[in-house]
Amino acid sequence: MTFEELRDAVERKTALPAGAAPLVRALWHDATGDWDGAHRVAQDVETADGAWVHAYLHRKEGDVGNAGYWYRRAGRPAAAGSLDDEWRAIAVALLR
Repeated sequence: MTFEELRDAVERKTALPAGAAPLVRALWHDATGDWDGAHRVAQDVETADGAWVHAYLHRKEGDVGNAGYWYRRAGRPAAAGSLDDEWRAIAVALLR
C-alpha cells in the first residue's frame, strides 16, 4: 500500500485491503473519525512505531502528559507541528 492509496481510502472512507498493517489501520481509523478504534489497535502494537502512533493519538486527544510518555517509549521527541503533519509523517514512515 502507498501513502496515496491510504489517503484515498481515508477520503472515500473505503475499507483498507485485508493485508494492511495494524498501525496503518490505526491511522485509517483515526482519520475517518474513529479515535477509539485507532487507540484499540495502537495500544496492542508493542514496537517503537506503535508507541509513536499511540503518542500521536494521545496528543490529538489533548492528553499531553500521556503523549509525552509514549513519545519517550517511541524514542522520539514530542511533536510540535500540526496533527495533520504528524499523521502524514507517521503514515509515510510506516508505508516505506
